[in-house]
Amino acid sequence: MASSPLDLAPVVPVVVIEDAADAVPLARALVAGGLPAIEVTLRTPAALEAIREIADGVPDAVVGAGTVLTPAHVKESVAAGARFLVSPGWTDVLLEAMRASGVPFLPGVSTASEVVALLERGVREMKFFPAQAAGGTAYLKSLAGPLPQARFCPTGGIGPGNAPDYLALPNVGCVGGTWMLPPDALAARDWGRVEALAREAAGLRTQV
Repeated sequence: MASSPLDLAPVVPVVVIEDAADAVPLARALVAGGLPAIEVTLRTPAALEAIREIADGVPDAVVGAGTVLTPAHVKESVAAGARFLVSPGWTDVLLEAMRASGVPFLPGVSTASEVVALLERGVREMKFFPAQAAGGTAYLKSLAGPLPQARFCPTGGIGPGNAPDYLALPNVGCVGGTWMLPPDALAARDWGRVEALAREAAGLRTQV
């Protein structure tokens, strides 16, 4: 199986793409800034085409699909070129579809019981969502004692101010966020600014 998205960079940008024409320049800016793992959420009609464009046009990017909710999403995303899958939560049906896809996946959890249930099913890498609302670093720190084998990508309410606190935890591989993609920069197609913000985000691990 391919490398885990948890090990590629300290931050995974969570991208909502409205126009597939923006996908390649946006991905190039993120990769140039040091963030190769890019989660394109399936929240817009352009998402699958955006994944396809990045997979075909930006070889240094590791593009994944986010907001994966159904087996159909799994199939469509992998067919478009997604190299990892991320869901906000999970069911056994969705989990089996993601497992059968052959690409790494991060099912979403927000409680200890969900973590235990995934460990029972042989899954050790998860998305912790919504991170801040679900208890933040204090909650993840509490999970590390009894459940050290679980590793997380916390997403939700994370920015440059608190990302280093998450990255300092032993059970956090990376964090997900949108702060390197400010709406005004995307609207202006200011890819240079996106690259600069991505570079700052890529350097957060060194602050830990």
